[in-house]
Amino acid sequence: MAGPKTNERPGTRAQAKHVRGSASKARRVLNLIRNESVEDARTILQFSETGVSEVVSKVLESAVANAGHNDGIAEDELYVSACYADEGVTMKRFKPRARGRASRINKRTAHITVIVSRYEADEIDARRERQAARGGTSAAQAEARRRRVQSSQDDAPAAAADDSGDAESTATDLTDINGIGPKFAEQLVAAGVGSIAALAAISDDKRAELADDIQGDDIDGWVEQAQAMVDGGAAAEEEE
Repeated sequence: MAGPKTNERPGTRAQAKHVRGSASKARRVLNLIRNESVEDARTILQFSETGVSEVVSKVLESAVANAGHNDGIAEDELYVSACYADEGVTMKRFKPRARGRASRINKRTAHITVIVSRYEADEIDARRERQAARGGTSAAQAEARRRRVQSSQDDAPAAAADDSGDAESTATDLTDINGIGPKFAEQLVAAGVGSIAALAAISDDKRAELADDIQGDDIDGWVEQAQAMVDGGAAAEEEE
């Protein structure tokens, strides 16, 4: 007994007409997603290297949107019940050849139709049980990932503010040491030279000597001498 006619098949459909490309090439892709769930069909089309896969993917998304908007069916309950490609208008072009002849070029088009239908209630329950056994549904996984990303974004400004406050306090403390100006203090913090306690341990005459040696914006020389004094002071403490 013959099945229902093409335009009488049940389900929610979407169609793209006059798609550039032959119907035979479109059928190769449609054969891959027929009777597959919407999620599996998306994966197949995503990794298909055929050019018409992008058009088929758009038609599938349109059919899923129609099912949700018009029929109120969730996409995780849908599968591709039917899909087919009909031949469209063939545009004829000509290419000049030798001795005044011409060769015809056929630029074919196709009409692509995708129909999605709702699983039976028993099949929906079985699929949800399998998904739960694998560790949760894709929707739950996506929601968990969204929460993790949102949490990390909320924590980032607070961490940046703490780092900024530490740098400002460090620079302020450095300006209290004799012979170090605010500009050099900020550059010192950016350069990451030793701790405040180590610099404060340098004797007053050494700090004065250091300040006299630094002229202009010679921050590199300042950093080298400051670090050398800190290392020397630490070594002297260890010997004592």
